[in-house]
Amino acid sequence: MKKFNLLLSKTFIVIMAIITLFPFVYMILSSLMTFQEATSLPPTLFPKKFQWENFALAMEQAPFVRYFFNTIIVAGLSTIGTIVTSILAGFALVKLEFKYKNLLVMGMAALLMVPYEVTVFTNYQTIAQFGLLDTYTALIVPSLASIFYIFYLKEYLTSIPISYYKAAKVDGCTDLEFITRILIPLAKPSLFTMGILSFINGWNSFLWPILVTNSKEMRLLSNGLSSFATESGTNVQLQMAASTIAIVPILILYLVFRKQIIRGVVKSGVKG
Repeated sequence: MKKFNLLLSKTFIVIMAIITLFPFVYMILSSLMTFQEATSLPPTLFPKKFQWENFALAMEQAPFVRYFFNTIIVAGLSTIGTIVTSILAGFALVKLEFKYKNLLVMGMAALLMVPYEVTVFTNYQTIAQFGLLDTYTALIVPSLASIFYIFYLKEYLTSIPISYYKAAKVDGCTDLEFITRILIPLAKPSLFTMGILSFINGWNSFLWPILVTNSKEMRLLSNGLSSFATESGTNVQLQMAASTIAIVPILILYLVFRKQIIRGVVKSGVKG
């Protein structure tokens, strides 16, 4: 009976894995097809000849180099800002004692339950009033802090004994010195995971960039892909090629660092 249950579990996992991976695999295969193969009925699963030139044609028809540059800049700076603000806030919530701290934590936890769509238009009005639309500032500043990542890091920092902080203070160490010399080295696994996840989130960002950008030069990759799908018309194979170009780098990033990401999530104690 145990062997049967094990076999059934493995079969279920394999089936679900195939269902999950098939769209990505078919996207890559479609990017190497001709127009006739990509639009044929019944669908063609494997191209007769790999059309590598589809990638070059897709890159020529839209400024994907510019989209990549914008996305790397915005996702990179947003990730750095998120890490810095999360470290400072997490340190304050875990190691410092101040008035109304519990009330502040409860308020921040309540904000986690507010849907993103509720706040996005308020943020848009603020950005518009400051005249920052269609700028890198509009794309980056709202992403410089994240309550989710503050709580994510807070759970990890809780495992670091408070005696470390007290001993450092006795030795004349300032709070900033404690953070840079002791806290950050001890929290490296969690910070690394947080950085990767934050960068992936910035890379895949769609709603906010499309609201605050108007010109083609300021588009991020996801918005550029959306526009390219409209502009390229029925060239399905080129749309698939562009999608592959956009998604493969982030898939490689995840596959390379998947162990560190899983380890950091497990150690943080945050579920969801």
